[in-house]
This record gives sequence, C-alpha cells and structure tokens, in this order.
Amino acid sequence: MSFGSEAVGLARAAIDSEVLGTRFDNVASDARFREESGAFVTLSTHPGHDLRGCIGYPMPFFQLGRAIEEAARAACHDPRFPDLGEDEVDRVTVEVTVLTVPERIRAGSPAELLSEVVVGRDGLIIEYRGNRGLLLPQVPVEWGWDAEEYLAHLSMKAGLPPDAWTYPGVTISSFRGEIYKETSPRGDVVEG
Repeated sequence: MSFGSEAVGLARAAIDSEVLGTRFDNVASDARFREESGAFVTLSTHPGHDLRGCIGYPMPFFQLGRAIEEAARAACHDPRFPDLGEDEVDRVTVEVTVLTVPERIRAGSPAELLSEVVVGRDGLIIEYRGNRGLLLPQVPVEWGWDAEEYLAHLSMKAGLPPDAWTYPGVTISSFRGEIYKETSPRGDVVEG
C-alpha cells in the first residue's frame, strides 16, 4: 500500500469511528506516520466537490498518524457546517494534505512578497494583530486565483480587509503540502 493510500485510509478509518462508531485501529506501517508533522483533512461532497469540512494542524505538534486522525475527527465537526451525518459518510471524498513546517517569508515590499508566492506550490498563513488565517496550496488552484488574489483571500480568511497582506507588521509564512485524495468515496487514492 502506498503512503498516500495509507494516509487517506487512516483518515477514513477515523471518520468512520467518529461518525459510525466503528473501532479505530491505527495500523499505518510507513515510518513517516511516526514523525512529527502538520496535516489537514478535507471532506468534499461527491459528486459536486463542495467543501464539507476542513480541519488540521499547520505545525508539527503530533506524530503524523495522530495529526491525521485528530484532523479527520475534527473535520466531521467543522463549525462552518452541520456535523457530518451517518448518511453522508459514503457521499464525501477524503483528502489528506501533509505539510512542511511553515517558514516566514521575508519580503521588503508587497511587490517582493508577490514575487515570492508560487500558486500551486505554497500554502500560506497570515498573522496580524491577533488575527490568523491559513489556506492550503491547492485552494488558489481550485479557484483559479493569481498570487495577488490568493493573498487577498488569505487576508479575508483571517477576518482582515483584502489588502491586509500589504500592511506593515503583517507576517506571511509559507509551507508546502503533499496532497492525497480519493477519486470517489472509498475509491482509488491519487496524489495531487
């Protein structure tokens, strides 16, 4: 079994345990699951691909296996949506994003920051005066955003004005993600 299939299988088992009450056994064999890493789990409707839940840990607080399990359980209760119901478990696809450690982008100007952001590669975190927002690297690709639109939406995700990314004192960090997702509920797992 590939690493990606194991990652998604682990998330799927945690979702089944959380919503259906099945027994959860973390039997992931790849050594990477024992390394500390950040991870996000995204649930999307199928068909339709509408967001149904997305929760995760940007920092490596846990071993990867635990981060995936905890994120998957939490995604079932994403506060933006009603809790995932038993009748929905087989109507959502599961996506796992394994993250690198975020690193601050040190740019001297908004133009320099724009040149540092690579859409499709970089996930971003914005922090400003107690507000914080995060977007995974796949989000701007899915929405067709360029770097400036990406930063504007990142700002709004943090509850800030769209141009907040240009403010003095704002902190922008980037990370990369390995993305593994089901092609259909409980279906094949692909990378990307």
